[in-house]
Amino acid sequence: VQLQASGGGLVQAGASLRLSCAASGRRSSPYSVVGWFRQGPGKERAFVAAIAWDSDNRVYTDSREERFTISRDNAKNEVYLHVNGLKPDDTAVYYCAASGQDWRWHRIVSKYAYWGQGTQVTVSS
Repeated sequence: VQLQASGGGLVQAGASLRLSCAASGRRSSPYSVVGWFRQGPGKERAFVAAIAWDSDNRVYTDSREERFTISRDNAKNEVYLHVNGLKPDDTAVYYCAASGQDWRWHRIVSKYAYWGQGTQVTVSS
């Protein structure tokens, strides 16, 4: 399974972006969860959102955070992360990842076997 993340860029605070994650290669059951993580300068990689491939399960790092929306297009084998109202603190490399593990592990970096190369999001104030 290969993952390709795209859609990042340099934007001003308040802007919106849609990040895309395209999956290619064998689909048959190697992954059941796709997650988005981000790693800011000098920070550890952190969970942002995850979506199950074959159910309605989706979750965000903070249930109160309404700026992020994760969605998928099964026909295209793509997962998206919409981010509204971008803030300078959102500056990071955003990674998509795929896991074949149970849904309960969706926040755990080490449970994801497949990773995309990351897409840089830079938010200026």
